[in-house]
Amino acid sequence: MFIEKINSPEDVKQLSIKELNQLSIETREVLLKKLSEHGGHIGPNLGLVELTIALHYVFNSPKDKIVYDVSHQSYVHKILTGRKDAFLLPEKYDEVTGYSNPQESEHDFFNIGHTSTSVSLACGLAKARDLKGDKENIIALIGDGSLSGGEAYEGLNNVSEAGTNMIIIVNDNDQSISENHGGLYKNLYELRKSEGASENNFFKTLGFDYLYVKDGHDMEELIQAFQSVKDIEHPIVVHVHTIKGKGYKLAEEKKEIYHAGPPFDLETGEYKFSRSNPESYENRTAEYLLEAMKEEPTITMITSATAPGFGFTKDRRELAGKQYIDVGIAEEHAVALASGIAKNGGKPVYCVFSTFLQRAYDQLSQDLCINNNPALLLVFAASVYGMNDVTHLGLFDIAMMGNIPNMVYLAPTCKEEYFAMLEWGIHQKDHPVAIRVPAMGMITKGIEDTTDYSLLNKYQVTHKGEDVAIIALGDFYQLGEQVVDQLVKEIDIHATLINPKFITGLDEELLNRLKENHKLVITLEDGVLEGGFGEKIASYYGPTEMKVKNYGIKKSFPDRYVPEELLKENGISTEMIVNDIISILS
Repeated sequence: MFIEKINSPEDVKQLSIKELNQLSIETREVLLKKLSEHGGHIGPNLGLVELTIALHYVFNSPKDKIVYDVSHQSYVHKILTGRKDAFLLPEKYDEVTGYSNPQESEHDFFNIGHTSTSVSLACGLAKARDLKGDKENIIALIGDGSLSGGEAYEGLNNVSEAGTNMIIIVNDNDQSISENHGGLYKNLYELRKSEGASENNFFKTLGFDYLYVKDGHDMEELIQAFQSVKDIEHPIVVHVHTIKGKGYKLAEEKKEIYHAGPPFDLETGEYKFSRSNPESYENRTAEYLLEAMKEEPTITMITSATAPGFGFTKDRRELAGKQYIDVGIAEEHAVALASGIAKNGGKPVYCVFSTFLQRAYDQLSQDLCINNNPALLLVFAASVYGMNDVTHLGLFDIAMMGNIPNMVYLAPTCKEEYFAMLEWGIHQKDHPVAIRVPAMGMITKGIEDTTDYSLLNKYQVTHKGEDVAIIALGDFYQLGEQVVDQLVKEIDIHATLINPKFITGLDEELLNRLKENHKLVITLEDGVLEGGFGEKIASYYGPTEMKVKNYGIKKSFPDRYVPEELLKENGISTEMIVNDIISILS
Protein backbone atom coordinates (compact mmCIF):
# COMPACT_ATOMS: atom_id res chain seq x y z
CA MET A 1 0.00 0.00 0.00
CA PHE A 2 1.24 3.48 -0.87
CA ILE A 3 -0.54 5.06 2.07
CA GLU A 4 1.67 3.26 4.56
CA LYS A 5 4.74 4.96 3.04
CA ILE A 6 3.32 8.49 3.24
CA ASN A 7 4.85 10.31 6.20
CA SER A 8 4.85 13.84 4.80
CA PRO A 9 3.80 15.76 1.67
CA GLU A 10 7.31 15.18 0.30
CA ASP A 11 6.43 11.49 -0.07
CA VAL A 12 3.34 12.42 -2.09
CA LYS A 13 5.48 14.40 -4.54
CA GLN A 14 7.50 11.29 -5.41
CA LEU A 15 4.50 9.42 -6.84
CA SER A 16 3.42 9.14 -10.46
CA ILE A 17 -0.11 10.01 -11.58
CA LYS A 18 -0.98 6.33 -11.60
CA GLU A 19 0.36 5.95 -8.08
CA LEU A 20 -1.48 9.06 -6.91
CA ASN A 21 -4.72 7.55 -8.18
CA GLN A 22 -3.95 4.36 -6.29
CA LEU A 23 -3.23 6.44 -3.19
CA SER A 24 -6.69 7.98 -3.63
CA ILE A 25 -8.29 4.55 -3.67
CA GLU A 26 -6.40 3.47 -0.56
CA THR A 27 -7.16 6.73 1.25
CA ARG A 28 -10.87 6.37 0.60
CA GLU A 29 -10.78 2.80 1.88
CA VAL A 30 -8.96 3.88 5.04
CA LEU A 31 -11.43 6.71 5.62
CA LEU A 32 -14.42 4.44 5.23
CA LYS A 33 -12.97 1.86 7.61
CA LYS A 34 -12.29 4.40 10.35
CA LEU A 35 -15.52 6.32 9.84
CA SER A 36 -17.62 3.15 9.89
CA GLU A 37 -15.93 2.02 13.11
CA HIS A 38 -15.46 5.36 14.85
CA GLY A 39 -17.86 7.85 13.32
CA GLY A 40 -17.08 11.35 12.09
CA HIS A 41 -17.59 13.53 9.03
CA ILE A 42 -18.21 11.18 6.13
CA GLY A 43 -19.33 13.01 3.00
CA PRO A 44 -17.04 16.05 3.29
CA ASN A 45 -13.87 13.97 3.48
CA LEU A 46 -14.78 11.37 0.87
CA GLY A 47 -15.40 14.22 -1.54
CA LEU A 48 -11.99 15.85 -1.00
CA VAL A 49 -9.63 12.89 -1.44
CA GLU A 50 -8.20 13.68 -4.88
CA LEU A 51 -8.28 17.44 -4.34
CA THR A 52 -6.26 17.20 -1.11
CA ILE A 53 -3.70 14.82 -2.58
CA ALA A 54 -3.27 17.13 -5.59
CA LEU A 55 -2.83 20.12 -3.27
CA HIS A 56 0.04 18.45 -1.45
CA TYR A 57 1.55 17.19 -4.70
CA VAL A 58 1.77 20.73 -6.11
CA PHE A 59 2.23 23.02 -3.13
CA ASN A 60 4.91 22.93 -0.44
CA SER A 61 3.19 22.67 2.93
CA PRO A 62 3.87 23.99 5.54
CA LYS A 63 5.77 26.80 3.80
CA ASP A 64 2.76 27.19 1.52
CA LYS A 65 -0.10 27.59 3.97
CA ILE A 66 -3.45 25.83 3.48
CA VAL A 67 -6.44 26.89 5.59
CA TYR A 68 -9.41 24.50 5.64
CA ASP A 69 -12.81 26.07 6.20
CA VAL A 70 -14.70 24.46 9.11
CA SER A 71 -11.83 21.96 8.84
CA HIS A 72 -14.12 18.97 9.27
CA GLN A 73 -12.91 18.06 5.77
CA SER A 74 -9.22 17.92 6.71
CA TYR A 75 -8.96 14.16 7.36
CA VAL A 76 -7.06 13.44 4.13
CA HIS A 77 -4.76 16.38 4.88
CA LYS A 78 -4.00 14.78 8.24
CA ILE A 79 -3.24 11.42 6.65
CA LEU A 80 -0.73 13.05 4.29
CA THR A 81 0.97 15.16 6.97
CA GLY A 82 2.31 12.55 9.36
CA ARG A 83 -0.88 11.49 11.13
CA LYS A 84 -1.88 8.45 9.11
CA ASP A 85 -1.65 6.08 12.10
CA ALA A 86 -4.68 7.83 13.63
CA PHE A 87 -6.63 6.56 10.61
CA LEU A 88 -4.94 3.21 10.06
CA LEU A 89 -4.74 1.89 13.62
CA PRO A 90 -7.93 1.55 15.72
CA GLU A 91 -6.02 1.99 18.98
CA LYS A 92 -4.89 5.42 17.75
CA TYR A 93 -8.19 6.64 16.31
CA ASP A 94 -8.63 9.21 19.08
CA GLU A 95 -5.12 10.66 18.87
CA VAL A 96 -6.21 13.40 16.46
CA THR A 97 -9.19 15.73 16.51
CA GLY A 98 -11.82 15.93 13.81
CA TYR A 99 -10.62 19.42 12.91
CA SER A 100 -7.35 21.11 12.05
CA ASN A 101 -5.18 21.64 15.11
CA PRO A 102 -1.80 23.43 15.30
CA GLN A 103 -0.87 21.38 18.36
CA GLU A 104 -0.91 18.25 16.20
CA SER A 105 1.14 19.41 13.25
CA GLU A 106 3.06 22.29 11.73
CA HIS A 107 0.85 21.79 8.66
CA ASP A 108 -2.20 23.07 10.57
CA PHE A 109 -2.44 26.78 11.28
CA PHE A 110 -5.70 27.23 13.19
CA ASN A 111 -8.22 25.44 15.37
CA ILE A 112 -11.28 25.82 13.16
CA GLY A 113 -14.72 24.37 13.78
CA HIS A 114 -17.06 27.20 12.82
CA THR A 115 -17.72 27.94 9.22
CA SER A 116 -16.97 30.71 6.71
CA THR A 117 -13.71 31.73 8.41
CA SER A 118 -11.00 30.38 6.09
CA VAL A 119 -10.81 33.29 3.68
CA SER A 120 -10.47 35.87 6.45
CA LEU A 121 -7.88 33.81 8.31
CA ALA A 122 -5.89 33.19 5.14
CA CYS A 123 -6.18 36.88 4.28
CA GLY A 124 -4.41 37.62 7.55
CA LEU A 125 -1.67 35.12 6.75
CA ALA A 126 -1.21 36.78 3.36
CA LYS A 127 -1.01 40.25 4.86
CA ALA A 128 1.68 39.18 7.32
CA ARG A 129 3.57 37.50 4.47
CA ASP A 130 3.47 40.70 2.42
CA LEU A 131 4.62 42.83 5.35
CA LYS A 132 7.58 40.52 5.89
CA GLY A 133 8.44 40.42 2.20
CA ASP A 134 7.99 36.64 1.96
CA LYS A 135 6.72 34.80 -1.11
CA GLU A 136 4.85 31.65 -0.03
CA ASN A 137 1.43 30.68 -1.43
CA ILE A 138 -1.58 31.25 0.80
CA ILE A 139 -4.51 28.93 0.08
CA ALA A 140 -8.03 28.98 1.53
CA LEU A 141 -10.19 25.94 0.86
CA ILE A 142 -13.88 26.68 1.36
CA GLY A 143 -16.93 24.51 0.71
CA ASP A 144 -19.87 22.63 2.26
CA GLY A 145 -22.10 25.68 2.09
CA SER A 146 -19.58 27.94 3.85
CA LEU A 147 -19.86 30.67 1.22
CA SER A 148 -23.31 31.53 2.61
CA GLY A 149 -21.73 32.89 5.79
CA GLY A 150 -21.25 36.64 5.98
CA GLU A 151 -17.63 36.38 7.05
CA ALA A 152 -16.81 34.53 3.84
CA TYR A 153 -18.07 37.49 1.81
CA GLU A 154 -16.22 39.97 4.03
CA GLY A 155 -13.02 38.02 3.48
CA LEU A 156 -13.52 37.78 -0.27
CA ASN A 157 -14.15 41.50 -0.45
CA ASN A 158 -10.92 42.24 1.41
CA VAL A 159 -8.76 39.72 -0.48
CA SER A 160 -9.82 41.13 -3.82
CA GLU A 161 -8.61 44.57 -2.81
CA ALA A 162 -5.31 43.29 -1.34
CA GLY A 163 -4.16 42.30 -4.82
CA THR A 164 -1.37 39.86 -3.90
CA ASN A 165 -1.02 36.07 -4.00
CA MET A 166 -4.08 34.41 -2.55
CA ILE A 167 -5.61 31.21 -3.90
CA ILE A 168 -9.19 30.48 -2.91
CA ILE A 169 -10.33 26.97 -3.74
CA VAL A 170 -14.11 26.73 -3.82
CA ASN A 171 -15.02 23.10 -3.21
CA ASP A 172 -18.44 23.13 -4.88
CA ASN A 173 -20.40 19.98 -4.11
CA ASP A 174 -23.80 21.72 -4.27
CA GLN A 175 -24.44 20.82 -0.63
CA SER A 176 -24.23 22.15 2.89
CA ILE A 177 -25.47 19.69 5.53
CA SER A 178 -28.82 19.86 3.78
CA GLU A 179 -29.38 21.49 0.41
CA ASN A 180 -27.81 24.90 -0.17
CA HIS A 181 -29.94 28.03 0.03
CA GLY A 182 -29.41 31.54 -1.31
CA GLY A 183 -28.83 33.45 -4.53
CA LEU A 184 -25.08 32.82 -4.49
CA TYR A 185 -25.67 29.11 -5.05
CA LYS A 186 -27.80 29.84 -8.08
CA ASN A 187 -24.72 31.48 -9.57
CA LEU A 188 -22.53 28.49 -8.67
CA TYR A 189 -25.07 26.28 -10.42
CA GLU A 190 -24.91 28.51 -13.48
CA LEU A 191 -21.11 28.37 -13.45
CA ARG A 192 -21.15 24.57 -13.18
CA LYS A 193 -23.60 24.24 -16.05
CA SER A 194 -21.53 26.54 -18.26
CA GLU A 195 -18.26 24.93 -17.09
CA GLY A 196 -17.12 28.28 -15.79
CA ALA A 197 -17.92 30.19 -18.97
CA SER A 198 -20.98 32.15 -17.80
CA GLU A 199 -20.52 35.90 -17.92
CA ASN A 200 -22.59 36.07 -14.74
CA ASN A 201 -19.71 35.28 -12.36
CA PHE A 202 -19.91 36.26 -8.69
CA PHE A 203 -16.16 35.99 -8.18
CA LYS A 204 -15.19 38.05 -11.21
CA THR A 205 -17.65 40.71 -10.08
CA LEU A 206 -15.61 41.00 -6.88
CA GLY A 207 -12.43 41.43 -8.91
CA PHE A 208 -11.00 37.90 -8.81
CA ASP A 209 -9.25 36.01 -11.53
CA TYR A 210 -11.15 32.74 -12.04
CA LEU A 211 -10.44 29.15 -13.04
CA TYR A 212 -12.98 26.33 -13.29
CA VAL A 213 -12.18 22.64 -12.74
CA LYS A 214 -14.96 20.47 -14.14
CA ASP A 215 -14.02 17.20 -12.46
CA GLY A 216 -12.71 17.56 -8.92
CA HIS A 217 -11.87 13.86 -8.86
CA ASP A 218 -9.62 13.85 -11.93
CA MET A 219 -6.09 13.90 -10.54
CA GLU A 220 -4.43 15.16 -13.73
CA GLU A 221 -6.94 17.99 -14.17
CA LEU A 222 -6.51 19.06 -10.53
CA ILE A 223 -2.73 19.00 -10.68
CA GLN A 224 -2.68 20.96 -13.91
CA ALA A 225 -5.01 23.59 -12.40
CA PHE A 226 -2.99 23.95 -9.21
CA GLN A 227 0.30 24.14 -11.07
CA SER A 228 -1.12 26.94 -13.22
CA VAL A 229 -1.97 29.07 -10.16
CA LYS A 230 1.02 28.25 -7.97
CA ASP A 231 3.06 31.40 -7.18
CA ILE A 232 0.46 33.59 -8.86
CA GLU A 233 0.89 37.26 -8.03
CA HIS A 234 -2.78 38.19 -7.60
CA PRO A 235 -5.93 36.70 -6.00
CA ILE A 236 -7.65 33.90 -7.89
CA VAL A 237 -10.62 31.63 -7.28
CA VAL A 238 -10.24 28.01 -8.37
CA HIS A 239 -13.79 26.70 -8.61
CA VAL A 240 -13.73 22.90 -8.31
CA HIS A 241 -16.80 20.73 -8.87
CA THR A 242 -16.74 17.72 -6.53
CA ILE A 243 -19.20 15.07 -5.37
CA LYS A 244 -19.89 14.95 -1.66
CA GLY A 245 -19.50 11.39 -0.39
CA LYS A 246 -17.56 10.33 -3.51
CA GLY A 247 -16.77 6.62 -3.60
CA TYR A 248 -19.45 5.45 -1.17
CA LYS A 249 -22.73 5.06 -3.04
CA LEU A 250 -25.00 5.65 -0.07
CA ALA A 251 -23.15 8.85 0.87
CA GLU A 252 -23.39 10.09 -2.71
CA GLU A 253 -27.13 9.39 -2.86
CA LYS A 254 -28.07 10.54 0.67
CA LYS A 255 -25.76 13.44 1.23
CA GLU A 256 -27.64 14.89 4.20
CA ILE A 257 -27.76 11.64 6.16
CA TYR A 258 -24.09 10.88 5.55
CA HIS A 259 -22.67 14.34 6.16
CA ALA A 260 -21.57 13.10 9.57
CA GLY A 261 -22.64 10.52 12.07
CA PRO A 262 -21.76 7.73 14.49
CA PRO A 263 -20.27 4.34 13.46
CA PHE A 264 -22.20 2.58 10.71
CA ASP A 265 -22.36 -0.73 8.85
CA LEU A 266 -20.38 -0.38 5.63
CA GLU A 267 -22.51 -2.91 3.77
CA THR A 268 -25.95 -1.64 4.69
CA GLY A 269 -25.10 1.93 5.67
CA GLU A 270 -27.18 1.52 8.81
CA TYR A 271 -25.94 3.59 11.74
CA LYS A 272 -25.01 1.50 14.76
CA PHE A 273 -26.51 4.07 17.12
CA SER A 274 -29.89 5.61 16.46
CA ARG A 275 -29.64 9.05 14.88
CA SER A 276 -33.22 9.86 15.78
CA ASN A 277 -35.13 9.36 19.00
CA PRO A 278 -38.92 9.83 18.82
CA GLU A 279 -38.85 11.09 22.42
CA SER A 280 -36.03 13.55 21.96
CA TYR A 281 -36.55 17.27 22.38
CA GLU A 282 -35.47 17.75 18.77
CA ASN A 283 -38.12 15.40 17.40
CA ARG A 284 -40.91 16.52 19.69
CA THR A 285 -40.13 20.19 19.00
CA ALA A 286 -40.39 19.60 15.26
CA GLU A 287 -43.74 17.85 15.73
CA TYR A 288 -45.01 20.67 17.93
CA LEU A 289 -43.97 23.38 15.47
CA LEU A 290 -45.52 21.60 12.49
CA GLU A 291 -48.85 21.34 14.32
CA ALA A 292 -48.63 24.97 15.40
CA MET A 293 -47.89 26.05 11.82
CA LYS A 294 -51.15 24.47 10.66
CA GLU A 295 -53.09 26.65 13.08
CA GLU A 296 -51.10 29.86 12.65
CA PRO A 297 -49.65 30.75 9.24
CA THR A 298 -47.32 33.40 10.72
CA ILE A 299 -45.27 30.85 12.71
CA THR A 300 -41.94 30.20 11.01
CA MET A 301 -39.06 27.89 11.85
CA ILE A 302 -35.66 29.41 11.04
CA THR A 303 -32.43 27.43 10.78
CA SER A 304 -28.92 28.35 9.73
CA ALA A 305 -28.19 25.20 7.69
CA THR A 306 -28.61 22.75 10.58
CA ALA A 307 -32.26 21.70 10.22
CA PRO A 308 -31.67 17.92 10.63
CA GLY A 309 -30.23 18.58 14.09
CA PHE A 310 -33.62 19.88 15.20
CA GLY A 311 -35.80 17.12 13.78
CA PHE A 312 -36.64 18.99 10.58
CA THR A 313 -36.00 16.16 8.17
CA LYS A 314 -36.62 16.64 4.45
CA ASP A 315 -40.23 15.46 4.64
CA ARG A 316 -40.96 17.84 7.50
CA ARG A 317 -39.32 20.72 5.67
CA GLU A 318 -41.61 20.04 2.74
CA LEU A 319 -44.66 19.97 5.03
CA ALA A 320 -43.68 23.31 6.54
CA GLY A 321 -43.33 24.85 3.09
CA LYS A 322 -42.82 28.61 3.16
CA GLN A 323 -43.02 28.55 6.97
CA TYR A 324 -39.59 26.87 6.97
CA ILE A 325 -36.62 29.17 6.37
CA ASP A 326 -33.04 28.02 5.90
CA VAL A 327 -30.81 31.09 5.72
CA GLY A 328 -27.65 29.11 5.02
CA ILE A 329 -24.71 29.27 7.38
CA ALA A 330 -25.59 32.77 8.52
CA GLU A 331 -26.44 33.01 12.21
CA GLU A 332 -26.17 36.81 12.24
CA HIS A 333 -28.75 37.11 9.48
CA ALA A 334 -30.98 34.53 11.20
CA VAL A 335 -31.24 36.57 14.41
CA ALA A 336 -31.86 39.84 12.55
CA LEU A 337 -34.38 38.11 10.28
CA ALA A 338 -36.24 36.78 13.33
CA SER A 339 -36.31 40.26 14.80
CA GLY A 340 -37.75 41.67 11.59
CA ILE A 341 -40.41 38.96 11.32
CA ALA A 342 -41.45 39.55 14.93
CA LYS A 343 -41.58 43.32 14.41
CA ASN A 344 -44.04 42.90 11.57
CA GLY A 345 -46.39 40.58 13.43
CA GLY A 346 -44.92 37.19 12.60
CA LYS A 347 -43.94 34.49 15.09
CA PRO A 348 -40.39 33.36 14.33
CA VAL A 349 -38.75 30.41 16.08
CA TYR A 350 -34.99 30.25 15.50
CA CYS A 351 -33.53 26.82 16.33
CA VAL A 352 -29.78 27.01 16.84
CA PHE A 353 -26.92 25.18 18.54
CA SER A 354 -25.39 27.06 21.45
CA THR A 355 -21.89 26.99 19.95
CA PHE A 356 -23.09 28.69 16.75
CA LEU A 357 -25.23 31.32 18.45
CA GLN A 358 -22.01 32.88 19.72
CA ARG A 359 -21.47 34.10 16.17
CA ALA A 360 -24.48 36.40 16.45
CA TYR A 361 -23.87 38.23 19.73
CA ASP A 362 -24.08 41.67 18.17
CA GLN A 363 -27.38 40.83 16.47
CA LEU A 364 -28.78 39.44 19.73
CA SER A 365 -27.93 42.69 21.47
CA GLN A 366 -28.46 45.29 18.74
CA ASP A 367 -30.97 43.93 16.25
CA LEU A 368 -33.12 41.92 18.63
CA CYS A 369 -32.93 43.02 22.25
CA ILE A 370 -32.51 46.78 21.90
CA ASN A 371 -35.63 46.66 19.73
CA ASN A 372 -37.33 44.31 22.22
CA ASN A 373 -38.96 42.28 19.45
CA PRO A 374 -40.75 39.08 20.55
CA ALA A 375 -38.77 36.47 18.61
CA LEU A 376 -38.25 33.01 20.14
CA LEU A 377 -34.86 31.28 20.15
CA LEU A 378 -34.48 27.58 20.98
CA VAL A 379 -30.88 26.97 22.08
CA PHE A 380 -29.80 23.34 21.69
CA ALA A 381 -26.69 21.51 22.99
CA ALA A 382 -26.15 24.20 25.61
CA SER A 383 -24.63 21.91 28.19
CA VAL A 384 -21.55 20.11 29.39
CA TYR A 385 -23.40 17.13 27.89
CA GLY A 386 -23.56 18.79 24.46
CA MET A 387 -20.80 18.79 21.84
CA ASN A 388 -17.34 18.40 23.37
CA ASP A 389 -14.85 19.48 20.69
CA VAL A 390 -12.95 22.61 21.68
CA THR A 391 -14.40 24.43 18.66
CA HIS A 392 -17.99 23.37 19.40
CA LEU A 393 -18.45 23.98 23.12
CA GLY A 394 -21.93 24.89 24.29
CA LEU A 395 -20.95 26.17 27.73
CA PHE A 396 -20.90 29.93 27.21
CA ASP A 397 -24.53 30.77 26.46
CA ILE A 398 -25.61 31.60 30.03
CA ALA A 399 -22.89 34.20 30.45
CA MET A 400 -23.42 35.49 26.91
CA MET A 401 -27.20 35.79 26.83
CA GLY A 402 -27.93 36.14 30.52
CA ASN A 403 -26.56 39.69 30.59
CA ILE A 404 -28.37 41.24 27.61
CA PRO A 405 -31.16 43.65 28.65
CA ASN A 406 -34.73 42.73 27.57
CA MET A 407 -33.79 39.10 26.90
CA VAL A 408 -35.80 36.50 28.82
CA TYR A 409 -33.73 33.32 28.92
CA LEU A 410 -35.50 30.27 30.35
CA ALA A 411 -34.12 26.97 31.64
CA PRO A 412 -36.67 24.14 31.84
CA THR A 413 -35.96 21.05 33.91
CA CYS A 414 -38.44 18.68 32.26
CA LYS A 415 -40.72 18.09 29.28
CA GLU A 416 -43.74 19.75 30.88
CA GLU A 417 -41.86 22.96 31.63
CA TYR A 418 -40.23 23.04 28.20
CA PHE A 419 -43.46 22.85 26.24
CA ALA A 420 -45.19 25.34 28.55
CA MET A 421 -42.31 27.74 27.94
CA LEU A 422 -42.44 27.02 24.21
CA GLU A 423 -46.16 27.77 24.06
CA TRP A 424 -45.74 30.99 26.02
CA GLY A 425 -42.64 32.05 24.11
CA ILE A 426 -44.31 31.78 20.71
CA HIS A 427 -47.44 33.68 21.64
CA GLN A 428 -46.23 36.39 24.05
CA LYS A 429 -45.60 39.80 22.50
CA ASP A 430 -43.50 41.62 25.09
CA HIS A 431 -39.94 40.27 25.01
CA PRO A 432 -37.27 38.43 23.06
CA VAL A 433 -37.37 34.95 24.60
CA ALA A 434 -34.85 32.13 24.49
CA ILE A 435 -35.20 28.62 25.89
CA ARG A 436 -32.22 26.53 26.91
CA VAL A 437 -33.37 23.16 25.58
CA PRO A 438 -32.51 20.35 28.04
CA ALA A 439 -29.60 18.22 26.87
CA MET A 440 -29.81 15.22 29.21
CA GLY A 441 -32.78 13.46 27.69
CA MET A 442 -36.50 14.03 28.06
CA ILE A 443 -37.45 13.88 31.73
CA THR A 444 -41.18 13.71 32.47
CA LYS A 445 -42.63 14.75 35.83
CA GLY A 446 -46.18 13.88 34.89
CA ILE A 447 -47.50 17.18 36.29
CA GLU A 448 -48.75 19.97 34.07
CA ASP A 449 -46.71 23.15 34.32
CA THR A 450 -49.15 25.99 34.96
CA THR A 451 -46.51 28.69 35.53
CA ASP A 452 -47.45 32.13 34.29
CA TYR A 453 -44.18 33.04 32.58
CA SER A 454 -45.35 36.58 31.96
CA LEU A 455 -44.60 37.15 35.66
CA LEU A 456 -40.87 37.41 35.09
CA ASN A 457 -38.15 36.09 37.38
CA LYS A 458 -40.36 34.16 39.79
CA TYR A 459 -38.49 31.10 41.03
CA GLN A 460 -40.25 27.91 42.12
CA VAL A 461 -39.55 26.43 45.56
CA THR A 462 -40.00 22.70 45.07
CA HIS A 463 -38.90 21.62 48.55
CA LYS A 464 -39.06 23.83 51.61
CA GLY A 465 -36.31 23.47 54.19
CA GLU A 466 -33.87 25.51 56.19
CA ASP A 467 -30.17 26.26 56.70
CA VAL A 468 -29.18 25.37 53.14
CA ALA A 469 -30.84 26.43 49.87
CA ILE A 470 -29.98 24.72 46.58
CA ILE A 471 -30.77 26.81 43.49
CA ALA A 472 -30.42 24.30 40.65
CA LEU A 473 -30.73 25.61 37.10
CA GLY A 474 -32.07 23.64 34.14
CA ASP A 475 -30.26 20.38 33.46
CA PHE A 476 -28.62 20.52 36.90
CA TYR A 477 -31.94 20.45 38.74
CA GLN A 478 -31.75 16.67 39.09
CA LEU A 479 -28.29 17.08 40.63
CA GLY A 480 -29.89 19.47 43.10
CA GLU A 481 -32.48 16.83 44.00
CA GLN A 482 -29.69 14.33 44.68
CA VAL A 483 -27.81 16.79 46.90
CA VAL A 484 -30.96 17.51 48.93
CA ASP A 485 -31.61 13.78 49.44
CA GLN A 486 -28.00 13.11 50.44
CA LEU A 487 -27.94 15.97 52.97
CA VAL A 488 -30.88 14.37 54.77
CA LYS A 489 -29.12 11.01 54.89
CA GLU A 490 -25.73 12.29 56.01
CA ILE A 491 -26.38 15.19 58.41
CA ASP A 492 -30.19 15.28 58.73
CA ILE A 493 -30.44 18.69 57.07
CA HIS A 494 -33.59 19.32 55.08
CA ALA A 495 -32.42 21.79 52.49
CA THR A 496 -34.60 24.05 50.39
CA LEU A 497 -34.61 23.19 46.69
CA ILE A 498 -35.35 25.89 44.14
CA ASN A 499 -36.01 25.63 40.39
CA PRO A 500 -35.26 29.17 39.16
CA LYS A 501 -36.53 28.68 35.57
CA PHE A 502 -35.37 32.22 34.67
CA ILE A 503 -31.68 32.66 33.80
CA THR A 504 -31.87 36.38 33.11
CA GLY A 505 -33.29 37.75 36.34
CA LEU A 506 -33.33 37.47 40.13
CA ASP A 507 -36.31 36.68 42.33
CA GLU A 508 -35.29 39.24 44.93
CA GLU A 509 -38.35 38.61 47.08
CA LEU A 510 -37.48 34.94 47.41
CA LEU A 511 -33.78 35.60 47.91
CA ASN A 512 -34.62 38.00 50.75
CA ARG A 513 -36.89 35.42 52.41
CA LEU A 514 -34.08 32.90 52.40
CA LYS A 515 -32.12 35.16 54.74
CA GLU A 516 -34.62 34.43 57.50
CA ASN A 517 -33.70 30.79 58.07
CA HIS A 518 -30.82 29.91 55.76
CA LYS A 519 -27.07 30.22 56.24
CA LEU A 520 -25.83 28.96 52.88
CA VAL A 521 -26.99 29.17 49.27
CA ILE A 522 -25.62 26.74 46.67
CA THR A 523 -26.04 27.47 42.97
CA LEU A 524 -25.73 24.78 40.30
CA GLU A 525 -25.46 25.65 36.60
CA ASP A 526 -24.53 23.68 33.52
CA GLY A 527 -22.19 26.27 32.02
CA VAL A 528 -19.21 28.53 32.59
CA LEU A 529 -19.12 30.10 36.06
CA GLU A 530 -17.61 33.48 35.19
CA GLY A 531 -20.38 35.89 34.30
CA GLY A 532 -22.95 33.15 34.78
CA PHE A 533 -26.15 32.68 36.74
CA GLY A 534 -24.61 31.81 40.10
CA GLU A 535 -22.43 34.89 40.25
CA LYS A 536 -25.56 37.06 40.07
CA ILE A 537 -26.86 35.33 43.19
CA ALA A 538 -23.51 35.72 44.94
CA SER A 539 -23.37 39.40 44.03
CA TYR A 540 -26.86 40.00 45.37
CA TYR A 541 -25.95 38.47 48.72
CA GLY A 542 -22.58 40.24 48.81
CA PRO A 543 -23.43 42.88 51.47
CA THR A 544 -25.19 40.32 53.71
CA GLU A 545 -24.11 37.50 56.00
CA MET A 546 -25.40 34.83 53.62
CA LYS A 547 -22.71 32.47 52.39
CA VAL A 548 -22.86 31.48 48.72
CA LYS A 549 -20.99 28.81 46.78
CA ASN A 550 -21.33 28.58 43.01
CA TYR A 551 -20.88 25.37 41.02
CA GLY A 552 -20.25 25.32 37.29
CA ILE A 553 -17.39 24.97 34.83
CA LYS A 554 -14.35 27.19 35.27
CA LYS A 555 -13.53 29.40 32.29
CA SER A 556 -11.53 27.26 29.88
CA PHE A 557 -11.56 25.59 26.46
CA PRO A 558 -11.82 21.87 27.31
CA ASP A 559 -11.33 19.58 24.32
CA ARG A 560 -12.90 16.16 23.68
CA TYR A 561 -13.66 15.80 27.36
CA VAL A 562 -15.68 13.15 29.14
CA PRO A 563 -18.53 15.06 30.85
CA GLU A 564 -18.33 13.20 34.15
CA GLU A 565 -14.57 13.78 34.33
CA LEU A 566 -14.89 17.48 33.55
CA LEU A 567 -17.57 17.84 36.21
CA LYS A 568 -15.40 16.19 38.84
CA GLU A 569 -12.47 18.41 37.87
CA ASN A 570 -14.76 21.29 38.75
CA GLY A 571 -15.93 19.79 42.03
CA ILE A 572 -19.32 18.80 40.70
CA SER A 573 -20.77 15.55 41.98
CA THR A 574 -23.34 14.81 44.65
CA GLU A 575 -20.69 13.57 47.07
CA MET A 576 -18.31 16.47 46.47
CA ILE A 577 -21.02 19.10 46.85
CA VAL A 578 -22.39 17.52 50.03
CA ASN A 579 -18.88 17.37 51.51
CA ASP A 580 -18.39 21.04 50.67
CA ILE A 581 -21.65 21.94 52.37
CA ILE A 582 -20.73 20.02 55.50
CA SER A 583 -17.34 21.73 55.58
CA ILE A 584 -18.81 25.21 55.14
CA LEU A 585 -21.47 24.70 57.80
CA SER A 586 -18.99 23.37 60.32
